[in-house]
Amino acid sequence: MQTVITPEKIELSPGTVVKMLGSWQDYQSLSQQLGERCSPRIKYRSGEILLMAPLPEHGRDASLLALIVTTILDHLNRTYDSFTPITMSLPLVSGIEPDYCFYIENWRSVVGKNRIDWQNDPPPDLVIEVDVTSYTSINDYLPYKVPEIWLLKDKELLVYRFQGENYVITESSYFSNIGEIVQQCLQISNEQTTSEAIRWLRRFLQG
Repeated sequence: MQTVITPEKIELSPGTVVKMLGSWQDYQSLSQQLGERCSPRIKYRSGEILLMAPLPEHGRDASLLALIVTTILDHLNRTYDSFTPITMSLPLVSGIEPDYCFYIENWRSVVGKNRIDWQNDPPPDLVIEVDVTSYTSINDYLPYKVPEIWLLKDKELLVYRFQGENYVITESSYFSNIGEIVQQCLQISNEQTTSEAIRWLRRFLQG
């Protein structure tokens, strides 16, 4: 498939990333053109638009990470809400589509809401991003001040937490030893299936 970006059509082959100059109005027009399509993904940084068509690996790993989070939260009997797909946007500043986002501490702020006001509502407590194509930049989340971001890159989980005015790599504020847990689940998922990885995790949590 050839890359096509016109006012009538947007087509990208899997794994393709396109970066181009563009305004907030251009971003809005492309977003409206894409509508409810889950691919390609679209992102806006100041004066720049990025498009990315995910590979199957991207979706599989993102789903696995989200299942790990929900499995542990359920084990801990925590209340939460999660969203995917979702677009976070601040007019003229940023537009971004995380793979998954979770409201854990602030779940009450989104109960029953069909739309989130990113200028006034709190950000997600946890965002999950899988980067297979060098599309993700942690700094894209600075305008939103998301407290914790999990970035899976080259099959390694990096946990970033917002401290001061920047993101730093550290341990998760929600789950201990999450890096080791994710690595084990990834190995089982790659050798067997996602369902087997989650079954292992449930047994691990039960001790």
